[in-house]
Amino acid sequence: MKSILIFVFSGCTLLSLSQKKDSIPVVDDSIYYHSPKKAVLLSVIIPVSGQVFNHFHFEKGQKGRNNIYWKLPLFYSAIGYTAFSLINNQNIQKELKKEYNYRINNNGQILNEEWVNYDTQGVLSLTKDYESKRDLSILVFGAAYLIQIIDAGIEAHFVNFDISQDLSLQLRPKLLSQNTVGLGLKLNFKN
Repeated sequence: MKSILIFVFSGCTLLSLSQKKDSIPVVDDSIYYHSPKKAVLLSVIIPVSGQVFNHFHFEKGQKGRNNIYWKLPLFYSAIGYTAFSLINNQNIQKELKKEYNYRINNNGQILNEEWVNYDTQGVLSLTKDYESKRDLSILVFGAAYLIQIIDAGIEAHFVNFDISQDLSLQLRPKLLSQNTVGLGLKLNFKN
């Protein structure tokens, strides 16, 4: 039984390989598949590159094609501002922590003249305040980065989406009789 299956399988394989290349008809009706996975990966590696990738694969005149012109500066400014706040808050927090430790170890002497108006407890309070600001900056930075990744993925799913006038769903009020009002649902599909 095994030898018969091996013989049939090898015969089918040899027959499929022995066909002439010209005898197979070539049909060029392939539709381009836009990869949402690639758009998301591009957005993960370089922020907003997934949106740019999607932008270049929209058909001309398709709705949503001009999204890149307002999304690019919006996402880059959100990510840039939160990154700047994160770095700034981290540096001030480190400076305040250094000032606090110096004051504790040197009987209240001041290391930096910038913090001369604050006592030791004030410096400690400012340190904790800038730590919470830094943590919030990390959270907002992550949220902005994640939102632009999600946006690239969602937009990639709509690159090949048909939004012509032939596809529609309309919900309208309808008079069923003199005293009865209802809702009418009208579906139009592409011809």
